[in-house]
Amino acid sequence: MSASQVLQEIKSLANKGRAFHLQRFFQTAPGQYGEGDIFLGLVVPQVRSIAKEFKNLPLKEVEILTRSKYHEVRLCGLIILTLQYKSLTLRKDKKKIFDSYMKAMYAGHVNNWDLVDVTAPIIGEYLIDSDDPYILLNKLSKSKSLWQRRVSMVFTFAFIRAGDIEPTFVMAEKLLDDKHDLIHKAVGWALREAGKLNVLELREFLSMHSHEMPRTMLRYSIERLPERERKKWLLDSKIIN
Repeated sequence: MSASQVLQEIKSLANKGRAFHLQRFFQTAPGQYGEGDIFLGLVVPQVRSIAKEFKNLPLKEVEILTRSKYHEVRLCGLIILTLQYKSLTLRKDKKKIFDSYMKAMYAGHVNNWDLVDVTAPIIGEYLIDSDDPYILLNKLSKSKSLWQRRVSMVFTFAFIRAGDIEPTFVMAEKLLDDKHDLIHKAVGWALREAGKLNVLELREFLSMHSHEMPRTMLRYSIERLPERERKKWLLDSKIIN
């Protein structure tokens, strides 16, 4: 197995018409958040299928994929990392995958919201048993990189899945003042999921911060609450239409 085989298979499924629409959807024009990215026009199920086929690809070959100029090729490489991560039991082996993921992220290859959201909830599991996950999470939350800041939030989904919602509320508070809409969405999404486990803690967070939460963040966070309560939070925060 090699990265070139994966690339060949992905290119065989290229669709120019769909690629055009994907480049618009993921905002790849100059000045937009996905500026310069190149799409081949595959849908996610196609990429996942190829990733499963090559799930045993050597790590060095996977890293070639994650450096690709093509969005779907990077996505495939990152999904392979998650598949390999989930198959491992020893922490030292998981560390190799985690380090590879972080290498790709710091190099700017995990550079759109789908690439983050498909992978970070899985790879973030490595932080659960670390001595202090906040060292890395705080560092990422302060990054100039939009995608590193989003990773700092989406990593906490791994904790939610393990029944620990504290990191979600901690990181949400740190990102309250972020200016980017994609961070507002990620924070609101995470708060909503944390609220499924403990709605009282979500309400406590809202009581403290709803007045300063960006519109999108608040709306996302209260999506699963009763309609009457949603309206109350929106009224209290003075952002109801």
